[in-house]
Amino acid sequence: MKKIFIAIDGPAGSGKSTTAKIVARKLGYLYIDTGAMYRAMTLKVLTSNTDPADETAVVNLTKVTKISLEDGGNLRVMLDGHDVTEEIRSEEVTKNVSLVSSYPAVRELMVARQREIGLRKGCVMDGRDIGTVVFPDADLKFYMVADIMERARRRQEELSEKGIELPIIRVVKELKERDFKDSTREASPLKKADDAIEIDTTRLTIDEQVEIILNYAKEAAVGEEEMQRR
Repeated sequence: MKKIFIAIDGPAGSGKSTTAKIVARKLGYLYIDTGAMYRAMTLKVLTSNTDPADETAVVNLTKVTKISLEDGGNLRVMLDGHDVTEEIRSEEVTKNVSLVSSYPAVRELMVARQREIGLRKGCVMDGRDIGTVVFPDADLKFYMVADIMERARRRQEELSEKGIELPIIRVVKELKERDFKDSTREASPLKKADDAIEIDTTRLTIDEQVEIILNYAKEAAVGEEEMQRR
């Protein structure tokens, strides 16, 4: 079956990353977590004692920072040669990633790297601007959404598994703040591509989300094959 490029966008807690990983695995595709790349850059900013609010310093640091993704069954995020897969999910990184990723020059540098990784077909890439900026010509685009309370419940559960207990009202507040920052930033704001298929995951299981995307992917792959034959 012809390989295609799949872009999945959406706000935090919509289920895009978990779904994207499983879809990639089932299709035998490369999974590219762009959010993890921005988180890795944010971790570098924090651990290097760089002020996240100092745009010039953050941009200069980004220029000399090496971030890569290694997919050997389980995606590993490498920062300057070190595995930081777990560290990038800290609460401190989560608090600062929207600011670091809002700088136009940082996004320009990161988008260039993401395009390099995803140049070949057979990729599932998720983020907030994949279908609109990074790969606007993706073969298949999805925009995942969910009710804010459901997204907060998922985030709270995720944090609890890491030993972090936060009241739901605080998680809702943080998600709303993240949504506002991501959707109103000057560079590559979070928004649905005009040709993206919207999936409301509020009442869907992960398996159901995966199945929906796989069905579309199979149809798109068959369509690509037929186009090639003509």
